[in-house]
Amino acid sequence: MHLHILGICGTFMAGIAALAREAGHTVTGSDANGWPPMSTQLEALGIAVLPGYLPEHLDPAPDVVVVGNVVSRGNPAMEHVLNAGLPYVSGPQWLAENVLAGRHVLAVAGTHGKTTTTSLLAWLLDQAGLEPGFLVGGVPVNFGVSARLGTGKCFVIEADEYDTAFFDKRSKFVHYRPRTAILNNLEYDHADIFPDLASIERQFHHLVRTVPGQGRLIVNAQDANLPRVLAMGAWSEIDWFDGSGHDARGWSAQRSDHGFTLLQHGLPVGTAATPLAGPHNRANAVAAIAAASHVGVAPDQALRALERFRGIKRRLELLDTVAGIEVYDDFAHHPTAIEVTIAGLRERGPGRILAVLEPRSNTMRLGGHAGGDLAASLGDADLAFVMARADLKWDAGAALAAVGERLRLHQDLDTLAAAIVAEARPGDRVLVMSNGDFGGLHRRVIERLAAG
Repeated sequence: MHLHILGICGTFMAGIAALAREAGHTVTGSDANGWPPMSTQLEALGIAVLPGYLPEHLDPAPDVVVVGNVVSRGNPAMEHVLNAGLPYVSGPQWLAENVLAGRHVLAVAGTHGKTTTTSLLAWLLDQAGLEPGFLVGGVPVNFGVSARLGTGKCFVIEADEYDTAFFDKRSKFVHYRPRTAILNNLEYDHADIFPDLASIERQFHHLVRTVPGQGRLIVNAQDANLPRVLAMGAWSEIDWFDGSGHDARGWSAQRSDHGFTLLQHGLPVGTAATPLAGPHNRANAVAAIAAASHVGVAPDQALRALERFRGIKRRLELLDTVAGIEVYDDFAHHPTAIEVTIAGLRERGPGRILAVLEPRSNTMRLGGHAGGDLAASLGDADLAFVMARADLKWDAGAALAAVGERLRLHQDLDTLAAAIVAEARPGDRVLVMSNGDFGGLHRRVIERLAAG
């Protein structure tokens, strides 16, 4: 079967492409933009990506067009699909019908930490010999790909609350029908589709409604908003987790010098050294261990596998060290994610942190995070460089005034790169945060540092 994927370079749709290719289908796709690691993954798989959304990309007609949620009415390729009567389906529906049916689905939902927790969980199951399938919104270094079919019963999926497609406004995750569901945390995000936090909570409730009575919910005990979701109705077993060691209802972690001690109901069950820094990553690890236990992975086995986990591309990824200056890449684009990412880097040792932020997501550009939380999220950075994009709907200078003299606002990439290099000195960590490619800023900074 020939699948043509509209919006193929998105993290989710690139995973769909990889799964379809592995299943033996012919896969092509179109997109307006693409950047690593998904563009390089598609290239390595030999999947042709056609630039733009032209009707001629669909000639000859594929057997089915898989439509990403980046595509809306008025898109030339989509209008051709509708006018020509070509079969089309959303990515989540295609996945549910062709990959997930009949499998034990372990879904990881939450505003933050989905990619890391999903990658961890897939790795724990893999190392336990369960040969899971998975689809992650990033590329786990241990696997080298964002998705695979797997030969085992389990399938691990990053469960996004964003809407499915222009013709299906439900959240993606309602298609997945998990038996094990992690509710990692819940905050306001996606201002382009959700008017308020309550509307996101309702979508999480819809996910909870799909988990069977014999299934299990793994719930963050420290999150203030998830209890409201559970109060709407929960019919499954509930297991609790936290990364602070403060909650004795379920699984928890206490930080140690080289990792953490895992607790269950307040009692220690083992220790692990982990390369993942920060309290948020301890919570992610504990959630993954708790979910793995639901499919029979013993805690000691999970802890040993955790020590061999090598991280995810674009999640506090060290790109290079030049002249004693480390340059990191991270996907953080929400105030909480920015704050915990800086805290995680701070845990790795001494040295100034030069935080560099591109407010690129729809919510960021629309001003959904332009209040005090964004300025506060940069509070632990020694210097904060912010790209004041021309399409921002808010005044970056006014919104970030609380950052004070540590703030550096720029509107041009070359000027921004030059300013970072001018300020950086040996021992510094340059942390670049964006949910896009940031115009190649990482490369510009590394090249300028190397040139001296």
